Amino acid sequence: MKINYLEIGKRIRTVRLAKGMTQEKLAELVEVGTTHISHIETGNTIPSMKIFIAIVNALNASADELLCDNIINSKDVFQHEITQTITDCDEKETRIIADMVKALKESLRNRK
Repeated sequence: MKINYLEIGKRIRTVRLAKGMTQEKLAELVEVGTTHISHIETGNTIPSMKIFIAIVNALNASADELLCDNIINSKDVFQHEITQTITDCDEKETRIIADMVKALKESLRNRK
């Protein structure tokens, strides 16, 4: 199995931004340079396990949340992500999204 470091980096960036944290602040908490964080977020650098754990802790995230694009058993993470995505939607938006999800699910199952 090939690990997608670009997706891991994107998730680190997404979580960092959602927490209102700069690359500089994350780098300070992880005790690395800002450039190193930038390279991790763009998938150009593979973080060591030590750095990855420090990032998880600094972001107050779970490893599953950051690795979910690379692990098989990540349904809970994606369900939570969907819930978080629609949290700020109004009634109409929520109904439209629900209809789209149902249609997409049906389409996916009919492909098989």
